[in-house]
Amino acid sequence: MKKVAITGNIGSGKSWVCELFRQRLGIPVYSSDDAAKQMYFQPVVRKELVNRFGEAFYHSDTELNRKYIADLIFHDEKAQSELESILYPALFVDFEQWMEKQNAPYVLFESALVFEKRLEKRFDAIVMVSASENTRLRRAMERDHCDEATVRARMAKQWPEEGKRLLADYVIWHENDDEDEALMSQIKEVHKFCGLNPQ
Repeated sequence: MKKVAITGNIGSGKSWVCELFRQRLGIPVYSSDDAAKQMYFQPVVRKELVNRFGEAFYHSDTELNRKYIADLIFHDEKAQSELESILYPALFVDFEQWMEKQNAPYVLFESALVFEKRLEKRFDAIVMVSASENTRLRRAMERDHCDEATVRARMAKQWPEEGKRLLADYVIWHENDDEDEALMSQIKEVHKFCGLNPQ
């Protein structure tokens, strides 16, 4: 079974494209964001994080101290790297276990930071969902109920789309929110190539 990463910057419409893969084509999608939230509470991961960052990392058995974590990794790149060195191995063990339960020619691993975190070599192909900057700004502002400055600050932490498009194996252009059929024609092209010669 092939492992295909699907990525896209904030507001690109990546999650909706993933939903169309799932709904229309039956392709399983692993949300790395959702899975990572669960990884924090795995006993082994929790123990490592507390040993490294202290009890203040958690508010309780079911709640992270998000302000503490944000302050920690925003000001300290080494701390962020150490956090990821604990979290990512557990995440990929979970991904492999999840993948074993799927029955499809390939699975999708949804993550906004495939290139930023140098994850490309873990996958057989990379799909990039892209849209114009104005469209991405509008979507993110509407979705998260925030202002332009907040979205632009988040955008600045991601690699520029132009560079990612050059690195991706496939690019899906998602500019218009109400044109699912046009979007599906692109998705089906990706599906055709990813579904060939399943491993």
